[in-house]
Amino acid sequence: MPLVNIMVNGRAYTVACDDGEEEHLKELGAHVDVKVRELLGSVGQVGDQRLILMAALLLADEHHAMETQVAALTAELEALKGTSTELDNKLNKSEGFAADALEAAAMRIENIAARLAQA
Repeated sequence: MPLVNIMVNGRAYTVACDDGEEEHLKELGAHVDVKVRELLGSVGQVGDQRLILMAALLLADEHHAMETQVAALTAELEALKGTSTELDNKLNKSEGFAADALEAAAMRIENIAARLAQA
């Protein structure tokens, strides 16, 4: 199991991960470091534990907002799928009506042509 050094607020933290996840873990650590540095600018140095907790809460809030947005978009997609199915059904009915009307018109033309031929 590889070990990765992550820098947060100028401190190194060694974290274990699965093989192949090293770069991803480094990216996540960098993201946490950015949040901690943003907090430093607004609340000052309040201790590493508190800064990391506050950064975790901000990241959790962002994650929650994105989950909510994904849920809303998923619901919208399902509604659009239902609308699409409904429109497909209406189109099929319309095509059936058009085919029936065309067939009726063709029969009337044939009847007129037959009457003209007899006249």
